Amino acid sequence: MSNKRRFIYFLAIALSIIYLLWRIFFTIPWHANIFTLIFALLLVISEILSNATGFILIFFRMLSTKKKMNLIIPNYEPKQPLPDIDIIVVTHNENVDLLRKTINAATYLNYPDKSKVHIVVADDGNRPEVQALAKHYHVGYSGMENNKQAKSGNINHTLAKLHSPLFAIFDTDMIPFSTFLRNTVPLFTENFQQLKDDPDHTEPLGFVQTPQSFYNADIFQFNLFSEKIIPNEQDFFSRDVNILNGGNKRALFTGSNAVFLRSAVDEVGGFPTDTITEDFELGTMLNMAGYISLATKVPQSSGITPIDMKGVIKQRTRWARGVIQSCRNLHIFTNPHLTMMNRIILLNTYFYWWAFFRRMIYMTAPILYALFKIQVVNANFWILMVIWAPGYFLLHYVMGDTSVMHDNAKIRNERWGEVQETFFAPYLFIPVILESLGIKAKKFKVTSKDVTYSIKDKLYILPYLILWTVTLIAIIKFNYGKYVSEILVGSVITFWLLMHFINLSMCLFISLGRPVYRKSERFIRKVTGKVQSKDGTWHAILTEDVSEGGIAFKTTDGPVDDIAEGDDIKFSLQHQQFNIQLTGKVARISHRGDTAIYSVQVQMPEDENRDHYLQIIYDGANTTLPSVQDTWVTPFDELYMNLVVRARTIERKISSRFNRF
Repeated sequence: MSNKRRFIYFLAIALSIIYLLWRIFFTIPWHANIFTLIFALLLVISEILSNATGFILIFFRMLSTKKKMNLIIPNYEPKQPLPDIDIIVVTHNENVDLLRKTINAATYLNYPDKSKVHIVVADDGNRPEVQALAKHYHVGYSGMENNKQAKSGNINHTLAKLHSPLFAIFDTDMIPFSTFLRNTVPLFTENFQQLKDDPDHTEPLGFVQTPQSFYNADIFQFNLFSEKIIPNEQDFFSRDVNILNGGNKRALFTGSNAVFLRSAVDEVGGFPTDTITEDFELGTMLNMAGYISLATKVPQSSGITPIDMKGVIKQRTRWARGVIQSCRNLHIFTNPHLTMMNRIILLNTYFYWWAFFRRMIYMTAPILYALFKIQVVNANFWILMVIWAPGYFLLHYVMGDTSVMHDNAKIRNERWGEVQETFFAPYLFIPVILESLGIKAKKFKVTSKDVTYSIKDKLYILPYLILWTVTLIAIIKFNYGKYVSEILVGSVITFWLLMHFINLSMCLFISLGRPVYRKSERFIRKVTGKVQSKDGTWHAILTEDVSEGGIAFKTTDGPVDDIAEGDDIKFSLQHQQFNIQLTGKVARISHRGDTAIYSVQVQMPEDENRDHYLQIIYDGANTTLPSVQDTWVTPFDELYMNLVVRARTIERKISSRFNRF
């Protein structure tokens, strides 16, 4: 990092600290009524915490180097014997077809000695159909009944039967890529050798976390028609923040697609059972025991993320409550066994879940003044401009600059972060408060990944609609009938009201949802094969994309005249040394220049054909979805686009109804 950039970063922090000191000592209305005073204190505390978490991220960026941010995966250490590894696929009550994809992918994991890879399905439902699935794939099965300790109990029960020095955890919906072991295990064999050569200066490696990655668009991408514009909302943590944590050798465990040192997990007593976020707590317990944890940057597995409001809110509520629980269990504020770096990372994680309460405070504060003249900040406009504006806008610039990765691409900017915070805020701030007070939820369930819509799901729009309406009224009332000078003096209030109004407008569009027509996700895959025409001739093909329901391909040995739309055809694809036999119906023939592209509805084959076909589909990231943000498209552009798209949809519906008559 250049000295100029460091200076700008330090200046942004210094100006922000000056502003916070001014806020604390000169703007709190100490003589106001109790409600106003409490709200004023909550607002200033929120500002302090928001800035503090921003400072932590800036310092982590400043401490990071290319070496830290780009963890180099070594080759297998030739001096070390290749370790055995247990692959544990954890299932509770998930769909068997979903589980099949993950087990199938596990059987294709590349490893120099496949006999040392031991796959086990950990099923706490003890379901006969899951046992039959494990038998079909010739993998181990660990069933149990009456599990009272959720995922941790299931894993601990399975681990008691296993003995490999390493083990990997996969959730039912997290499908590993064939390269998973190649990009994790060598970090352990290298560490084993380093411990042997220089034990006094080498920290033992406890676990390696690969990024959480998803092959379907999340609720923000899908409902905002932004599948080509913004990456998955969870990418910011998995491929950015946790990489910074890993650069400091304190990566957080995120529940799946991670490899562990078995002896380290045994040393800390196995997976903790007194929390619903056993992943977060276990990772910290390993760090406290003296083990380091690393995070890789390139996804090595891919799963499915919920896109319905109920599923998403339920999932995040569980995470929020679980992290608060674990932080209480770990005593993160007072625990003497935590290193300074560990404590900072944990505090940053803890206060992240309070961001949603802070967001509610930020939205409410300007509304109170605009509608009810409740002033929670005593400040002269011009003094505010001098003290607040420079620090705010410079810190905003720095936060945007620090989100640029080494390849000059952003995963997420601050504006999108505010939209996402606003979306979760109405539903998470109360659970966070309750959990912090020790009031626990009665029961938690595994989040369903099936998309479901009902009348109740439509009610999730109400908090956003109420806040949006109140904010709009506040904007109009606050500025109506004022002269230019009055509007200028009140511009700070108007500025915040407009920012929240835009964020809430985006939340309205997200909560309105979007029809789901596609039954399965499409992946760009270039696979060779052949297709049979009506005269029995076989023609060479190359696929454009594949899915469980269809394939698009082109012929590579010239045009084919006797394949038409509606034809039933036979074709095959080459995977490894196996020819997958497929049948389907030609749904559409399009043209790209002189090249014909055949879109075929595929009938899912059985047994070995199906297994190889599933591996073609799911062995690798879904590159139809972006990994970085399109910085040319702003939330304002997104807002306009959604207005246009949804207006046209309504127009088409109205037109179709009139046409019926």
